[in-house]
Amino acid sequence: MTISNAVLMGLAALVTIPMLSSKAASPASVGEAAPNFSLKDANGQTHTLSDLKGKYVVLEWVNFGCPFVRKHYNSGNMSSLQKAYTAKNVVWLSICSSAPGKQGYFEGEELKAEIATMKAVPSAYLLDSDGTVGRLYAAKATPTMFVIDPKGTIIYGGAIDNIPSTSLDDVPKARNYVKEALDLALAGKSVEITSSKAYGCSVKYKD
Repeated sequence: MTISNAVLMGLAALVTIPMLSSKAASPASVGEAAPNFSLKDANGQTHTLSDLKGKYVVLEWVNFGCPFVRKHYNSGNMSSLQKAYTAKNVVWLSICSSAPGKQGYFEGEELKAEIATMKAVPSAYLLDSDGTVGRLYAAKATPTMFVIDPKGTIIYGGAIDNIPSTSLDDVPKARNYVKEALDLALAGKSVEITSSKAYGCSVKYKD
C-alpha cells in the first residue's frame, strides 16, 4: 500500500508540533518579563523572583575566584553599589552558577567566609550549582548584571561597566551601566543604555 505525500506531511506535522510546544521558557531579554526562578541562599532560605514584584531587583552573576569579579570587590565598587541601592529598597541578588568542583563554587562555612572576605553585602547570595538559572538568563560571564523594574520587566542587561579589564585603577574611570540604570529608573526616567556585552570569566557551568 502506498502512502500519499499528504499523509506523510501530516505525520511529519504530528511529530514536530510536540517538539515546538515543549520548548523551554524563553531566555531573558531586555524589555521582556524577567524569567521567574527560585534558589536557596547561603543560609538555606529560598528566594523566588516573582515574590519581589513591586521592587527594583538587581541580579549579579558572581564567581569570587574570577579576577574580573575580584576587581569590583577588591576596589569596594560592588559592595558600595550593594550598600547604596539596598538602602533605597532595591533587592540585590548575587547568583553563583559555578558547579561543584569548579572555580567560584563554595558552600557552608567556606562560602560564608568568602562572602565576609569579599565584604559582599547583597540582599542574598544564591546558589545555582546546576546552572539552570544562569542558562535561563544566558549568563556567559562573571560579572553579568540585570536590572529588573517593579513590574518584573528587565530594563538593563549586560556588563557592569564599559572598561573590560581586571585593573582596579579602571573602576573610577568607567561608565557604570548598572548605577546609571538604577539612578535613572529610580528618578522616574528612561534608561539610556539598556544592554551591553558582559565581560569577565566564563561562567563555570556543570559539564
